[in-house]
Amino acid sequence: MSEKKQIMECVPNFSEGRRLDIVEKIVDAFRGVEGVRLLDYSSDKDHNRSVVTVVGEPIPLRIAVVEAIKRARDLIDMNQHQGQHPRMGAADVVPFIPIKNVTIEDAVALSRSVAKTVGEDLSVPVYLYEKAASSPHRENLADVRKGQYEGLAEKMTDGARWTPDFGPSTPHKTFGAVAIGARMPLCAYNVNLATDNLEIATAIAKKVRYLGGGLRYCKAMGVELQDRKQTQVSMNLTDFTKTSIYSAFEMVKMEAARYGVAVVGSEVIGLIPQQALLDCAEYYLGIENFSIDQVIENRIAED
Repeated sequence: MSEKKQIMECVPNFSEGRRLDIVEKIVDAFRGVEGVRLLDYSSDKDHNRSVVTVVGEPIPLRIAVVEAIKRARDLIDMNQHQGQHPRMGAADVVPFIPIKNVTIEDAVALSRSVAKTVGEDLSVPVYLYEKAASSPHRENLADVRKGQYEGLAEKMTDGARWTPDFGPSTPHKTFGAVAIGARMPLCAYNVNLATDNLEIATAIAKKVRYLGGGLRYCKAMGVELQDRKQTQVSMNLTDFTKTSIYSAFEMVKMEAARYGVAVVGSEVIGLIPQQALLDCAEYYLGIENFSIDQVIENRIAED
């Protein structure tokens, strides 16, 4: 009997969302690689960031991810980077997510293997985060990234707390540093507001996120969308089964009403589990006793 194929997901975020030729060169690291499939990638000019979603067998995925990080090192100069999204490196964050016939422990092992190669072979400082973190104070990505690229050199002088897990103990001169780790699937979900006042978006984000007393599995921040003359509450829902998309949307709308601000739309970044959207349909339509088996595409796939 043949072994069941192992499938791991990786969602690397790169600090380039405006020069699309550079983005394509980085994404090319995932194209045409046996055992790896590029599912999605998107770029945002305001965030100046691209999010890539790939899946694959652990070994070829590992090789492709390292190559993509190498290309980011060679093509992106963080000294020239400006954008609305927090970042500390050219490849800013690289999470591995278990999908099929693999466990979160497997994802941790793979992330640490990639981190070791990136640190030693590419001379890029690496911090392990989330489930792969080497210390409790490094589990939260926001803490690891605090100070961003501009504050990285000073931050790393605190050797007791912020010596990298792999690689040099000073920032790479053009790359900065990267966070590599393992986590369960999350939903990257943003809600757009009919105001260009960033203070309002930030205030709403603080109320919605868990650290501000909001939703348990929600991380949120305010972002300015300059081209649209709007702002955005940008969120990561780290467990959609406990903090749903519709809960996040409704809470943002409720908090926005305090400022007389309307919600004008929302967006999903990258890929999300189908069930997260079905939960929204079930909630807003009031569907009773709904089952995922009632989705015709799922029944066809099963057959």
